[in-house]
Amino acid sequence: MIKPKNIIPKDRKNQRLTDRVLWWIMAGAVALVIGVLGFILAYIAGQALGHLNLGFLLGSASQGGILPMAVTTVYVVAASLILALPVGILTAVFLTEYAGDSRGVRILRLAIETLAGIPSILYGLFGLLVFCRILGFGQSIIAGACTLSIMILPVIIRTTEEAIKTIPDSFREGSLSLGATKFQTIRHVVLPSALPGIVTSAILAMGRVVGESAPVLLTVGIAKNMPRSIFDSGRTLTIQLYYLTKEAINPEDFGIAFATAAVLIILVVIINTATRIISSNFRKKLGGGL
Repeated sequence: MIKPKNIIPKDRKNQRLTDRVLWWIMAGAVALVIGVLGFILAYIAGQALGHLNLGFLLGSASQGGILPMAVTTVYVVAASLILALPVGILTAVFLTEYAGDSRGVRILRLAIETLAGIPSILYGLFGLLVFCRILGFGQSIIAGACTLSIMILPVIIRTTEEAIKTIPDSFREGSLSLGATKFQTIRHVVLPSALPGIVTSAILAMGRVVGESAPVLLTVGIAKNMPRSIFDSGRTLTIQLYYLTKEAINPEDFGIAFATAAVLIILVVIINTATRIISSNFRKKLGGGL
């Protein structure tokens, strides 16, 4: 009896085996990431569950609550993004759409990359000297926001610049061929197309602002009172979490610290969601036509 020959080439068999192995490796990596993240969230939630109540969420610092710290955190994040986003986006548009490859532009890019690598404590010292003392803001939310806005500028510029670079030149050429000016093309074609990347830059910048402690400690302060304006001192949730863990002497104190961490995570999720909703509506307005 004649045995049928294997018509599948050996190289193709090896390729299928390689693809299968790579698939399992990637699936394992995804499962590892999800597992670690899920474990961290579940552990924090488990430790914080007994302390999350209305008194904790809405109470003052003297009552064991965190409402003043949450409000201060929102103020700092919002003010930092309001100051940094326009400057960062306009700088990225200039570098990609107007600037060439001159020596001055290369120096500017080098300066931006250098700013991205400076330790945050140096930004804090700069903010303490310039905004708190020279400009007379003192330790306040506005001083911290100005400091943090400078710190997150490189993140916004680089991420937005990369998003704009991914837009095909055919989009710009098509808009210009229809009689649109360069400004109209940037406004109605380039920016709406790059908006997902811009939103990503805002989220990354926000994450860094929320997680910072050294520059916030030096410029915003540690006051536990409810801030009445951006010119008041305050204490963010990150600083509150630092002091809770530093001064904790029993399991109850650590539970309150985990509850603060849970609120911080929830706050970040809420701000992320709101940012995406606002950007979606803004993109529809920008893309309404030339």
